[in-house]
Amino acid sequence: MRMVSFSVKARVKPDGSLQVAIPTGLPESDVDVLVVVRPVCAPREEGPAIGSWPEGFIEKTFGCLAADPLVREPQFQHEAREKLL
Repeated sequence: MRMVSFSVKARVKPDGSLQVAIPTGLPESDVDVLVVVRPVCAPREEGPAIGSWPEGFIEKTFGCLAADPLVREPQFQHEAREKLL
């Protein structure tokens, strides 16, 4: 007997449950069932696009560390190690 895959879109009920009925066409028998629930991503209606800066971010933050700049402290010398083979 071969494995059969199905793709079904369904809606979760207000109580958080999901009920799906799938006609398999298989004879009455025991089967293993794997369920993967993946939310459908709706397009965002407001806010910046993913990976972009919010409007005015650069103008608001540019130069904000001028009075207290970041300083990189001196770095230690690393020990010399043997080469790996």
